[in-house]
Amino acid sequence: MTTAPAPLPVSAPAPVWARRAAHAIALCAVPSGLWRIAMASGVYVGYSDQVLRDVFDIPGWGIAYVVGLSVLAELAALFPLLLVSDRWRPLRPRALAALAWTASGVLVLVALWQLVVAFTVESQTYMSSGTAQTVWGFVFAPLFAIPALMTAVTWSYAKRHRARGQA
Repeated sequence: MTTAPAPLPVSAPAPVWARRAAHAIALCAVPSGLWRIAMASGVYVGYSDQVLRDVFDIPGWGIAYVVGLSVLAELAALFPLLLVSDRWRPLRPRALAALAWTASGVLVLVALWQLVVAFTVESQTYMSSGTAQTVWGFVFAPLFAIPALMTAVTWSYAKRHRARGQA
């Protein structure tokens, strides 16, 4: 006879603002992903054909890389939905909170690094026009909201599950 594992205790539901923030994170990744997929599909996004071939290897393996990066970014942007879900919990709350705090810290560092990369001379020289750079800026700008949103959702999750553990 085997015994079933003990069910996880029920915690307080996520606040509405945390649910909205988690969904906003998923939506913040969409514009840049669509821009990358357009680039991989051959739509003009501001790079010359020579830059696409020489720098990004498009057409070629660069297409798989760019599309894969878009899919991976969107899947990662769906992670915060686990923190506000009441139905599905793949990990224990403490492990999920630790993973979420780590992800928040990494996102802050990545955002800071992206600011450095966005303003370097090398990344500016590949774009062929100021309009393309403006469009690129608007498409990638929502990504900078993700670290703050992720930190808020993580804080809410940790607070709810810490309060449950103390009760």
